[in-house]
Order: sequence, then structure tokens, then C-alpha cells
Amino acid sequence: MDRAPTTTELEAAAFRRLRDHLRARPDVQNIDLMNLAGFCRNCLSTWYAEASAEAGAPLTKEAAREIVYGMPYDEWRALHQREASADAQAAFSGARAHD
Repeated sequence: MDRAPTTTELEAAAFRRLRDHLRARPDVQNIDLMNLAGFCRNCLSTWYAEASAEAGAPLTKEAAREIVYGMPYDEWRALHQREASADAQAAFSGARAHD
């Protein structure tokens, strides 16, 4: 008899789908994610590293970022990161002022 998936399995599947979606959309810049959603790929990698540490299997910041980005962070930045527009920078600064 098949068993129902656990909440953890479903959450893990949702995380993988979000991770894969973000990997497939390098055109979406982290600052745009921050301005629209209040989190970005770096936040996601930080949360992953924190969860790993809480589980007793700590990861470095670089290792967690590679899991999220699918490659070393510096490589992703060189390939995909653009200079943020003045509007995006202003929006980010304004949002940070409300934290």
C-alpha cells in the first residue's frame, strides 16, 4: 500500500521547485526579488545554511549558496548579475528604511 507523503517531503519538494525555478530565471535579479518579495537567493541560501546548522550538519555560506544558485556564487554573479538601476536601488533603500 502506498503511503501519503509527509509534510517534510512536500515542503522539500516545494523548496526544490522554487530553487530550480530561480536557477532557470537568472534574468530575475536579487534586488528585484528583494524589492518585490522581501527575500532573494542569498536569503534562501542563508535559511538553508541555518537549517543545516540546526540539524547538526553545518554548511559554509559558500556551500549553501552553491546549492541555491547551482554553481559557485562568484561564477553566477559574473554570468548573470547586472548593475541595479537607480530605481531598484532607491526602492531597496526605501524598503530597508522601514525594517
